Amino acid sequence: LGWAPCPGQPPGATTALLASGPDGEMLWLDVTHRPGQAPWVRLMGRYLLPPCKQRWHTCAAFLPQGALLVCGDRRGSLLLFPCSSSPGWAVESAGIADGGTSLVGEDTGSGSEPSCLSHKGALPLEAPLSMLFGLHGKMGVTSVTCHGGYIYSTGRDGCFHQLCLQGQQLVVLRKHRPCKGLQWIEELRFTPDGDLLVLGFHADNFVVWSSRTGENLHCIPCGGGHRSWSYCSNASAEAFAFVKCGDVMLYHREAEPCEQQVLLESLHGREIACVRRLGAVEVPGHTTLNIFVTGSEDTTACVLALSEHSRAAMPLTRLSDHISSVRALALASPTGPGDEGFGDEGLCTLLFSAGGRAQIECYRLLCAGDPASESAVACQVIHVASHRLDKHWERKKNRHKLVKMDPETRYMSLSVVPGTSSEQLPAPWKFLAAACSDGSVRVFGLLEAARKLVLVAESFHHQRCVLKVEAFLHTWRLPQHLPSRRHLLCSAATDGSVAFWDITSPITDATDALHQAEGEIQPLALGTPLLTIMAHSCGVNSLHIRETPEGQYLVASGSDDGSIHICLLEVALGSGEAMAGTCLRVLERVARPCAHAAHVMGIRVLRPDLLLSASVDQRLTLWRRGPGGLDALSTTFFHVPDLAELDCWEVAEAGGELRYYCVLCGRGLEML
Repeated sequence: LGWAPCPGQPPGATTALLASGPDGEMLWLDVTHRPGQAPWVRLMGRYLLPPCKQRWHTCAAFLPQGALLVCGDRRGSLLLFPCSSSPGWAVESAGIADGGTSLVGEDTGSGSEPSCLSHKGALPLEAPLSMLFGLHGKMGVTSVTCHGGYIYSTGRDGCFHQLCLQGQQLVVLRKHRPCKGLQWIEELRFTPDGDLLVLGFHADNFVVWSSRTGENLHCIPCGGGHRSWSYCSNASAEAFAFVKCGDVMLYHREAEPCEQQVLLESLHGREIACVRRLGAVEVPGHTTLNIFVTGSEDTTACVLALSEHSRAAMPLTRLSDHISSVRALALASPTGPGDEGFGDEGLCTLLFSAGGRAQIECYRLLCAGDPASESAVACQVIHVASHRLDKHWERKKNRHKLVKMDPETRYMSLSVVPGTSSEQLPAPWKFLAAACSDGSVRVFGLLEAARKLVLVAESFHHQRCVLKVEAFLHTWRLPQHLPSRRHLLCSAATDGSVAFWDITSPITDATDALHQAEGEIQPLALGTPLLTIMAHSCGVNSLHIRETPEGQYLVASGSDDGSIHICLLEVALGSGEAMAGTCLRVLERVARPCAHAAHVMGIRVLRPDLLLSASVDQRLTLWRRGPGGLDALSTTFFHVPDLAELDCWEVAEAGGELRYYCVLCGRGLEML
């Protein structure tokens, strides 16, 4: 049995009672309270739960956006049913109006009153319109809540899901794991001040966890979750009641003024390993807000808004799907006004995050101005796909004949392959290159419509940890029968080598194979690099490529030994009958030993003659590239210790002058 507020009825007038019976049949009964009399009961609908060992519902809610009922079952599935569109609903209502259905429990003096269930055959047995089987594992769904146009479900798997309706289908937007150790989530409460409270059980304690502050508000010993309980809170007091050993126990606390004042909200619990700028959002009545994504050793990624006027960073949302550190981020689409992916609603982009335990997550981010919210920006996150090498290994055929991949492999760097749109390829696949600690360079394919992220190609050429990858697109003006676009990739490893690959053929072959195999293929070989340069004496920590107006490419890199290396490359057609091969020529090489006193963790080519570098020595240096090499123009000291990464962008001022901005991360975050 379970209760749910009736759609379109004031609270307390009529309540819906949902009852599960034999053979997976669930009944919807409307119960109306009448003072001094027995309640009035009407049978409104019959529903069929999917077959499983424990076939009963555990929670239900009526959706405000339509005549729909969503419920969770003991198997952990979410089900969507129609709740007023069946023709039997009007027939049953008419029968009740004519007195054909009696009152349940009314003292009429006659024992032969027919039950309201005697007419249930007049109602059809409705099957689910949409089903997400086993969404919360095998322990069951504990609650379903509607708030802000979204559906939220909780379960005993330690997660809660945010969903939406597309037509009459349930679609999962993202999964939240609010608190480590909180494996039994029972309910969500949305507070008037915008906080989200997660109610659940941790071992034998009842826990109230705040999403805003990221801490436990209450931890009450009660013996665990296998008991009846109730929690209530308002502005003046809070109460928690539960049954233990046959006794009803009550915890009560009067509201007290909060003496703790947060001077500066934390972004992460540990150092920040990577940062990317999504773009800027214009909000009426506010200054321009820059939107960033940061990844940290605390296993989370954070989307935040940074105001240049108030100099305050406001977290918008946190992504907690990673089981280990987040070391690399990549954006898959343009993020500026006028570009594809930037609409009237705001920023819209694909975000890839990767790190420890060989895990990649992909999200669709939608950021728009919202003057009513505290941060002035609303951020919607849709989880698109994920990939882990150990899960990929379990699906391999004849894996007993192969050497198993290292489960501790870390992704060190990500780069989205540009120019792989559906105009040039048979299917709208996007491709992602990853630098891996096990010595491989891997390429993944994403089909967003099917929510698939697939390993398509790899190479172990470097034979040591690969630290950085950078993909770029070269375009020729050639006759129509010759290929005019080449997808190139640059990778750098711990021995100081920088390798350049032509991945055009592997991407094309992978796309054809994916189209034929419906999304599952054996990884292809990337082949051998076109060119390898020993740029440094030790690991390459920073890498950036920029195309010059002449169609050449400046490749800048920074190393552990504090040196900076720049080479100028030209892409040319190889000789041969087909004239379709690619070759690279090094036109110029410039090295600056001891450019910094410590590791160079960030480098950017701002213009063909202007370079920016940042180091663990906390110096941000601007260099001019000339015929004689690199000359330092200026040095700025920043305040972030243990620098991890640098990101830069340019903004056109009113007079047409360009201004460059950068953001640095490490044990903190700073924008200059």
